[in-house]
Amino acid sequence: MVKMDNKTIIALIIILIVIVVAPFVIYSGQGEDEGYFGGADDGASEIIEESGYEPWFSSIWEPPSGEIESLLFAVQAAIGALIIGYFIGYWRGQSKNK
Repeated sequence: MVKMDNKTIIALIIILIVIVVAPFVIYSGQGEDEGYFGGADDGASEIIEESGYEPWFSSIWEPPSGEIESLLFAVQAAIGALIIGYFIGYWRGQSKNK
């Protein structure tokens, strides 16, 4: 077990407080509706819509709500992470056997 002196513990507590408090201080009170959390995708889609572009296909199925869409995205990301983690572990195990 690593022993830490009091100065290190105090420094870690101060860093923790800064990490927890900083987002509340920086947050301007604007929400998603005001575009505070809008990214490049939102900006690009607005420009494309203004240009008059008509999509040449539509989705086969759209999720009934944004929450379900987020859930499906999270499941997809988890499956991808499991596959990548499996192969990294497999290759690491193979290299240790050599």
